[in-house]
Amino acid sequence: MTNDPAGMGVLRTHVERALGEFVERQLPSGGEPEFRPLRTAADKLLAGGKRLRPAFCYWGWRGAGGADGPGILTAAASLELLQASALVHDDVMDKSDLRRGMPSAHRRFETMHEKAGWHGSAGQFGEGAAILLGNLLLLWSGEMWRGSDLPRESLAAAQPLHDHMRTELMCGQYLDLLEQAHGENTFESALRVALYKSGRYSVEQPLRLGLVLAGQRLEPWMDELCTGYGRRVGIAFQLRDDILGVFGDPTQTGKPAGDDLREGKRTMLVARTLAAASAEDAATVRRLLGDPMLDEDGVAALRRIIHDTGALGECEELIGEYLGEALAALDAAPVTPEARTALRELAVAATSRTT
Repeated sequence: MTNDPAGMGVLRTHVERALGEFVERQLPSGGEPEFRPLRTAADKLLAGGKRLRPAFCYWGWRGAGGADGPGILTAAASLELLQASALVHDDVMDKSDLRRGMPSAHRRFETMHEKAGWHGSAGQFGEGAAILLGNLLLLWSGEMWRGSDLPRESLAAAQPLHDHMRTELMCGQYLDLLEQAHGENTFESALRVALYKSGRYSVEQPLRLGLVLAGQRLEPWMDELCTGYGRRVGIAFQLRDDILGVFGDPTQTGKPAGDDLREGKRTMLVARTLAAASAEDAATVRRLLGDPMLDEDGVAALRRIIHDTGALGECEELIGEYLGEALAALDAAPVTPEARTALRELAVAATSRTT
């Protein structure tokens, strides 16, 4: 793999420029002072990220024969606004303190309220402001998408897919809440949540959007590529996320170690652990998982059980299997040679990441 897989350095620069220009038009940095905290929170959130969703959309476009240009870069960049919206809402629901090593949006607004000595609950203000910011980012994502200067026919062909992707993401967020409320899960139910909330929306659907934007219709080979390659990379991507949520380095992930355990995330990794654990270890997992006050000893105990049951190794093996199947599907697809190379590199980068 190259030092810059799929030309991510150049692509990231274009995406960040497009985002910066769009947000400045919506909320000018020198605009009304009351809205500056919203602008600052949006800027902080949009400054980070792996930009994988725009990359899969862009290389889908190129894979179907689309030419490089500002239109596809703007359309692809709009997916980062959708992602930012989801992160803000996710952090509120999970009561997360950090996002990418910085205070999450609701904590940022909460601190602003406390420092100003305003009336009412700082926590309630923070959550309310963050929800509004998330809604604003969601609205902006649609506006940036529609204003991308791509051919009208291309946008019309892809709009139903774009709408479905956003609906699927929200349904995935609900399924995630539902799984935590139920308190038990299987690998299959966790996989369903992962597909709705992250897997399809992170890889499969951005790729499908790019392909349809270029081809102006979904050809059978495009759908086969999206399911055979995109969906499998998406699952492997989420499995890697599950592992990082428990074993990741906080300096790399930007979140405290074991945060997914404190939040009680019913991931595919947890499902595999409970299925293989002894009665005693399973009871320990059920007792500690979701404890917001879980200390380092508790995190270490859960990590030991996850490792000793073989769940960690099994998930690593599954990542390799899904990646291998995805690359085989990619090799069989009639994409352009440049896109094939880029999509191969993206798949490896997305599933072997440390952040």
